[in-house]
Amino acid sequence: MEQLPINPIAIPIAAIAALLVGFIWYHPKVFGNAWMKVSGMTEEKIKGGNMAVIFGFSLLFAMLLASLLMQFTNHQWGAVGMVGGDPALAKESFNAFMADYETAFRTFKHGALHGFLFGLFGAFPIIGTIGLFERKGWKYILINSGYWIVTLILMGGILCGL
Repeated sequence: MEQLPINPIAIPIAAIAALLVGFIWYHPKVFGNAWMKVSGMTEEKIKGGNMAVIFGFSLLFAMLLASLLMQFTNHQWGAVGMVGGDPALAKESFNAFMADYETAFRTFKHGALHGFLFGLFGAFPIIGTIGLFERKGWKYILINSGYWIVTLILMGGILCGL
């Protein structure tokens, strides 16, 4: 095996997907107005930000998140980690393993399942804890956690399915 077990465009595509879901999720006709109310956001605050910087960092953060999520969706990364990360230096048993299992569990559906689990057991508790301490309430927690769960489902599917 010469390459790492991932399509090189999967991470950027998954990161862009996170932004696209956000455009829909936080649109005023979906959850945008409710989110603005529960978060204390106003039109003036939105217009006061540097959107190029905000979206640039959002894309960077989504790429970091996709890189982490890939470790959970693509089981073959565990095998790559066991050989120190360079498949070219692996023993023949690694090559035999990858020949048998390189594409095992590599479907959109499987990745989406892992994305859901990552969102439910990762994003939801983090956002929930922050929301509780900030006294934001359950509507705030559910809107933001819902976004991340849906986003991670899509990102996981992309990472595992491409």
